[in-house]
Amino acid sequence: MKHVRHFTPSLFLSLVHICLVQANYAPYFFDNGARSTNGNMALLSLSEDTPVGTHVYTLNGTDPEGDPVTYGLAYEAGSRRYFSVDKNLGNVTLIEELDREKEDEIEVIVSISDGLSSVSEKVRILVMDANDESPEFINTPYIVQVPENTPSGSSIFKIEAVDKDTGSGGSITYFLQNIHASKFTIDRHSGVLRIKTGITLDYEKSRTHFVIVVAKDGGGKLRGDNKVFSATTTVTVNVEDVQDTPPMFIGTPYYGYVYEDTLAGSEVLTVVALDGDRGKPNSIHYCIVNGDEGSFEISNTTGAISVIKSPNQLKKEVYELKVQASEVSQEGDVSVYAFAMVTIRVVDLNNHPPTFYGENGPQNRFELTMYEHPPEGEILRGLKITVNDSDQGANAKFNLRLVGPGGIFRVVPQTVLNEAQVTIIVENSAAIDYEKFKVLTFKLLAIEVNTPEKFSSTADVVIRLLDTNDNVPKFSSDYYIARIPENSPGGSNVVAVTATDPDSGLWGEVKYSIYGTGADLFLIHPSTGIIYTQPWAVLDAEVNSKYNFYVKAEDTDGKYSLAEVFITVLDVNDHSPEFNENIQEKTMIIGSPVKIEAIDQDAEEPNNIVDYSIMQADPANVFDIDQSTGEIKLKSYIRSLDIIHNITKNKDCIWSVVVQAKDRGSPSFSTTAVLKIDITEE
Repeated sequence: MKHVRHFTPSLFLSLVHICLVQANYAPYFFDNGARSTNGNMALLSLSEDTPVGTHVYTLNGTDPEGDPVTYGLAYEAGSRRYFSVDKNLGNVTLIEELDREKEDEIEVIVSISDGLSSVSEKVRILVMDANDESPEFINTPYIVQVPENTPSGSSIFKIEAVDKDTGSGGSITYFLQNIHASKFTIDRHSGVLRIKTGITLDYEKSRTHFVIVVAKDGGGKLRGDNKVFSATTTVTVNVEDVQDTPPMFIGTPYYGYVYEDTLAGSEVLTVVALDGDRGKPNSIHYCIVNGDEGSFEISNTTGAISVIKSPNQLKKEVYELKVQASEVSQEGDVSVYAFAMVTIRVVDLNNHPPTFYGENGPQNRFELTMYEHPPEGEILRGLKITVNDSDQGANAKFNLRLVGPGGIFRVVPQTVLNEAQVTIIVENSAAIDYEKFKVLTFKLLAIEVNTPEKFSSTADVVIRLLDTNDNVPKFSSDYYIARIPENSPGGSNVVAVTATDPDSGLWGEVKYSIYGTGADLFLIHPSTGIIYTQPWAVLDAEVNSKYNFYVKAEDTDGKYSLAEVFITVLDVNDHSPEFNENIQEKTMIIGSPVKIEAIDQDAEEPNNIVDYSIMQADPANVFDIDQSTGEIKLKSYIRSLDIIHNITKNKDCIWSVVVQAKDRGSPSFSTTAVLKIDITEE
């Protein structure tokens, strides 16, 4: 007999549920190794110059039951969030800039979930170096104290720079800018700064040197390009002075003067010497080696030289003193020394200015009267001038100069020692002109040459000029043009000429005269220069309308000048037109004109222009006349004798026409003539 087990429905469902829960396995990541771009991100390496926003990795895993999975990223509390993930696709994106020098490893908790189960792993991401850092100098600023006697080639300082990058980007080499001009050199690897071989420092020439040092890294990749970074700094090298330079006199050469009123014991001058080593100078000790001959002494500490005798006891005019300056150390040792020469002159005191003298003693005004235009090179002998300076030697040397209108006179001598006779010589005769200057005034100046006082004196030189007849009368114009009507009566004024002579007195008086072939009808007043017609002169433009002749202006010495006169006789309407006959006969062929002519004897237009007109004709409406030519012709409608017979009962066809000839003058004149015209057909 078989036993059958019976299960209740509720128990069966519970068993089924237990079986389903036990069958759900957790999802997991694929482990594709450190070099893979998908998996669980374990040991992922990223360069620190990876741009923000880059897709850097893909989380990749699976669920054993084949359920869809989602991904997540988490960080320890307080850690910076560098990445974000697409939970469905697993794409990991960089959202924060990397910096290896601040953080070279990043811990991230990656998770994968199938909705029921979740698996988390802590992974470490390595940040790789990029050459993004520049070298930096440490312990700046660099200031170095170096004694000037430091041997060439010596190490004087070590420069140090660091670069936070790794590899070649973190390695540093050193070099100097302007290496050829520098007194220094640097070890490219250690940064040790040295004085160049064969070079020495000199405090007296240059107390400070500025050395520019460049630190350069070894280069490396940055965002795909090879980059090299560098930095510069300045090393200030202060040169320290050492005692290696002798003293130096300043203000050389030295000159001193002892004057006639100098007192014994007076200071003449001071010499100054300084230690050539200016950084730590020694004190200076002075002494006179030779040349003083017991007449001078010097202060050992100040260098002041004094005269110890009165000037009248000094036997020489010039003393040459050899002075020694010695360095005295703090221990009192005399080390090095230098020499200087001092020249002292015994000189006369400059207490007399130059003085001008005339024949009767000191004088400051000299006068002379002379004729204008003396010969060039002539000496003004009427001026008796002497100049004197009572001082001695250089104090009595002075220059002479004339101050006034330039280039007219010159003075000799120009340089005087003690005393000289002053001579004034004519240099420009043309400028000594009475008509320009009645009086010439100059200052005669004497001024010392080589003295500090520059004493001077002046004297007035007054030259009064006398006139000579040195000018020719001159007309106001080289020619004169005049016009006069032909009906002017005898004695009529034509034109006035003017000439002037700037000379004075009788030499300046001018007498006028005229001559020439055209002067017969004219006269000139000898003193006024008015030209007028002869009392009997009759001017006729029809006979002669142009006259020209010369006018002379002459002074009392016979000096003269000429001008030319041109006179035009103006035409007046004084003639009537005249026909050659007052009664004329002419035959007119129908179709051809006849001409009548009158002549006007006036010389000029419009007086001699004649206009013609018909004054009377019977019948009146038969003829036309040309106003300008005097041509007479039948009116245009008369073409045959038949037409004429219809106009008049005069069968012989002879007409009498009164023609007037009238000029255009003012007033106008006219004349008439009777023209008998016999009309025929050809």
